[in-house]
Amino acid sequence: MSVDRKDNTNATLLDVTSISKRYHDGDIDVTVLNDISFQVHESDQIAIVGASGSGKSTLLQLLAGLDSINDGQIKLYDDVLSEVCSQQADKLRNKHLGFIYQFHHLLPEFTALENVMMPLMVRAMSVGMVRQQASEMLVTMGLENRLNHKPSELSGGERQRVAIARALVTQPKLILADEPTGNLDRKTAMQVFDQMMEMNQVLNTALIMVTHDLTLAQRMTDIYELEDGRLKLTSP
Repeated sequence: MSVDRKDNTNATLLDVTSISKRYHDGDIDVTVLNDISFQVHESDQIAIVGASGSGKSTLLQLLAGLDSINDGQIKLYDDVLSEVCSQQADKLRNKHLGFIYQFHHLLPEFTALENVMMPLMVRAMSVGMVRQQASEMLVTMGLENRLNHKPSELSGGERQRVAIARALVTQPKLILADEPTGNLDRKTAMQVFDQMMEMNQVLNTALIMVTHDLTLAQRMTDIYELEDGRLKLTSP
């Protein structure tokens, strides 16, 4: 099933064609996602909503190539994710994708700066350059006074902003965010969301966000709903 959406002249980052995902439960096949097709373009703002257990997080995992599809194809630029080896898939994720989760997943023994440096450490860059880029991203997120603080020394909002900085430091073309404000109070959630939207515009980075918060979803350009394993565009 192809999802109709507005015309977009920007480059296609992600091309999803007729994907399905099934799990085996004994002798029964459980279909989580069924015949889903859509495209993601540069600077898109996409919210995915749906009931708990509808497959929203599973869809993000598939889009990132972190789980395998049963049918269809997912193409990230010119690479079909199911056709590349695991090492190449890791390189593609590091180059093109950033991830933000409900829980920040920062490593507790490292400082904010060290956590943000990590995605760059696998690249052929000097430690000095890595440190500079990570520092600049944290400053952009308003954390210039928290570079040397460990996660336990930061507030919930600060930890999530460090997680956003870590996702953005590689300057990815697409951010996949799974309930990124779900663990924050309302005021902090709005502040974190505002910064995500600002970086979407500044860096021209596309954003796909799974959320239960319809208020936040309605601020995105497109809203998709997952229901009974199928994806439909509900806005605009």
